[in-house]
Amino acid sequence: MDVDAYLRRIEYHGPRQPSTLTLRNLHRQHLFTVPFENLDIPLGTPIDLDLGLIYEKIVTRRRGGFCYELNGLFGELLRTMDFQVQMLSARVRREDGDFGPEFDHMLLKVELEEPWLVDVGFGDSFVDPIVLHAGGENQINGRHYVVLPLGDEWQLLREDEKGQTPLYVFRDVPYELSDYRTMCSFHQSSPESHFTRSWICSRATPEGRITLANMRLIVSREGSREEVQLSTPGDVRRCLREYLGVELEEAADLSKLAG
Repeated sequence: MDVDAYLRRIEYHGPRQPSTLTLRNLHRQHLFTVPFENLDIPLGTPIDLDLGLIYEKIVTRRRGGFCYELNGLFGELLRTMDFQVQMLSARVRREDGDFGPEFDHMLLKVELEEPWLVDVGFGDSFVDPIVLHAGGENQINGRHYVVLPLGDEWQLLREDEKGQTPLYVFRDVPYELSDYRTMCSFHQSSPESHFTRSWICSRATPEGRITLANMRLIVSREGSREEVQLSTPGDVRRCLREYLGVELEEAADLSKLAG
């Protein structure tokens, strides 16, 4: 873990001592610079939960990743900076209203004066860490995120003009990176996983979000939304580079994304 290189990658120039302010600023900078993306899956590149490989992908090659990669590596950065970090397992809400299996999603808990919920790998979600107690909350771009107890679990909910939507449920139980390998394999290989049925590259911005998904470029900014339909692999490569800072290898067959 080259902390200096990682902090340059996320364009972070602030204090490094463990504190709530440092955690908040690291969390924001990560979301604003490292996209949530699953491009390796349609491109046929295996995703291995090896921290060295994840570091090379995200820091050296300036790519993004999905939850196991993003939160796994961010957790390692925080540990190296002397934060107390635990990996938690979440079950993500499905379209039918039920929740997925254990290890469906990885999130982090960081212990400071009080515990904080940290998640840089869920896509469109909270931007600042949320205090992990009943009523812990964050508000960003008109959306309100709140943590509430649900039996012996916790739930993360999103509130907006459409009402209240549960996003995932989780228990305050620590795990190791290796515990997520089976579900990581499932999500990149099973036809039942939404990651094998569609692709996305998405990054938060201070004003909203930029998303490239299934040949659509969507730019949300302070309540407004612009959408452009792309038509060629060249369009995809250009938008990944110009809007999301992702430069795929020349050998990458982007026709797999345009098909």
